[in-house]
Amino acid sequence: MITTPNAISQIAVELPPIQTHIIVREVAAQFGLSGTYTSLVSERDLNFRLTTAAGERYVVKIVSSVEEPARTDFQIAGLLHLEAAGLAWAPRIVRTLAGEGYGCVDYDGVDYRLRIVTYLEGTLLQHGGISPALARDFGQRLAELDLALKNFPHTGASQDLIWDMQSAADMRTLMTYIADEPLRASVDSILQAFESHVSPLLAQLRQQVIHNDANTENVLVDDSGTVSGIIDFSDMRRTPLIVEVAIAATYLRPDSDDPTQLIAPFVAGFHAKCPLDDREIDLLFDLVQTRVAMTIAMLFWRLDARDADDRYRQKTLQVEGGAMHFLQVLQSQGREVFLECIRRELTGP
Repeated sequence: MITTPNAISQIAVELPPIQTHIIVREVAAQFGLSGTYTSLVSERDLNFRLTTAAGERYVVKIVSSVEEPARTDFQIAGLLHLEAAGLAWAPRIVRTLAGEGYGCVDYDGVDYRLRIVTYLEGTLLQHGGISPALARDFGQRLAELDLALKNFPHTGASQDLIWDMQSAADMRTLMTYIADEPLRASVDSILQAFESHVSPLLAQLRQQVIHNDANTENVLVDDSGTVSGIIDFSDMRRTPLIVEVAIAATYLRPDSDDPTQLIAPFVAGFHAKCPLDDREIDLLFDLVQTRVAMTIAMLFWRLDARDADDRYRQKTLQVEGGAMHFLQVLQSQGREVFLECIRRELTGP
């Protein structure tokens, strides 16, 4: 359950308390890199953008002490797998001077893993207007990523993860944080329905390692208006493939009252590269609704757990503030109309 110390610590943990000058020193010693450091907002890790004198840019990460070493190894192996597969628009692992995939920082008696990946240029998808054409391109890119991950095996692929869709019902323990009674009842009902009707069907679907968090903050767009990169593989996991599509679709929230305006072309783009079967498509509405319910539950828990001036709390409010409205729009349209719009986009006029 989400309330166990192991699970809740993934979110509730404080950021590593290491001072920046120590990180600067260790990166120079272990990776041979130096330059200007810019702090990046993160949920549980300590992240920086490093810009060298030559203009090269990297992401420097001090991994949270609660993350299991096997999970870090899994993420590194996944990025190395994508590099070997020739996927040029995923971050690349920067090795230490000794050739290792990560370094270490010993601080106050705790060993923290020190990781560096290449920094991908581009504008976050959330910062620009998303057209149906861009949504379709996003779907194609995400499908290419999943095809590259299709045969990637690793022992860390099935570890506990608080954002694991397969454990969505566990978030019912957070209902007390939602003060609005109708909203609380709606979210709880969705999570109950997932547990009783959707979860048993997921085990029958194809599974593989997926990105598992392709939201609009983790997708980059270049100057030509096409998707140029997907970043942040920290939630990567083995799970049903359709979960990848549902998670990404959850963040394609149009200004109109038609929730499929961007989701339909996105799914069509994914389907064109990696065809979805009828059973997967049948669950798409339920999974999108479930992810929105999870998002709302986590939003209210975070608001309670973090100080008002916490940077990640503020970022979460900005990004997830529209989740409640999006849920209303989804429920207004309903499952049958939603799926009809998706299937019409897949089959064409």
